[in-house]
Amino acid sequence: MSAAGIDASILSWRKSTYSDGGGGDCVEVADHFPGAVPIRDSKASSAGPVILVGNAAWSAFVQHVREA
Repeated sequence: MSAAGIDASILSWRKSTYSDGGGGDCVEVADHFPGAVPIRDSKASSAGPVILVGNAAWSAFVQHVREA
């Protein structure tokens, strides 16, 4: 899935509840994107890349994190 051409500034980003509370290792996700979950590094949010992960893959990842 390609993130090329996505205007990340129009997405509503939130910090993952599983991110480091110390402000170091933080991941942001955007909700309500059709068919995928946009992800970015909060330290490079305005200039960094956006990665799109398919909904099924994201659900499997979150489930694994919850079980860890």
